[in-house]
Amino acid sequence: HIHREKRRIDIGMIRLITVSLHLGKTDRSSSVQFQLAAFELAKGEMIALTGPSGCGKSTLLNIVSGLRGADKGEVAVAGVDLMTLSPAQLDRHRGTHCGMIFQTFHLLAPFTALENVSIGLRFGARNHANPKKRAIEVLNRVGLGDRLDARPAELSVGQRQRVAIARAIAGNASILLADEPTGALDPKTGQEIFHLLKEIAEEDNRTLLMVTHDSALASKMPRTFDCSGLIDYKQSTSEKEIAGS
Repeated sequence: HIHREKRRIDIGMIRLITVSLHLGKTDRSSSVQFQLAAFELAKGEMIALTGPSGCGKSTLLNIVSGLRGADKGEVAVAGVDLMTLSPAQLDRHRGTHCGMIFQTFHLLAPFTALENVSIGLRFGARNHANPKKRAIEVLNRVGLGDRLDARPAELSVGQRQRVAIARAIAGNASILLADEPTGALDPKTGQEIFHLLKEIAEEDNRTLLMVTHDSALASKMPRTFDCSGLIDYKQSTSEKEIAGS
């Protein structure tokens, strides 16, 4: 095992330069490649990631969080070069700096809202001195102070996403990564969740990256980034020759 030093980088919150990642093969003759020339965000900036399904939006989020490692390029997040970190260091870095919010909530069904938020504060990088007190604070903030003991099945879909947002912000993550956070919600509830997420990011000066297919919501973000073209389907040379013959 080689010990690798974390390399601090004095730049913005997120900086990806000439990043490439091999995603696999579609068949014997074609490969799928993620390629990004440049993507930079300062602390507290908010951006909507847009583009058609399968264009690389979620892959971009996963590279920022360290869930997917790039093959080449520079991936600097919260002042650290992720390309130099071991898997265990990546887990710690993600736990400290990234709050994740998903389309399908990813809540633990047997546990209450309070338990879903506090469990994550008891372990690893977010080991909190008083997890229950902190969980109550953030659940109050997202408007669920009266549903602390409700399990996911007893909550509406909008309330479940509020629990997920509370969980994401509980550990004071400086970056919020939201992958289609309104995708499973009706338009009215989606608007409410979007405004809540945006309000929290603004008030706390957190960096927010939000994947969305909703052009109306994207237009309400200070910045948008079109991910179209990040995924490249390449034919092998021999296949090109056959296709051209």
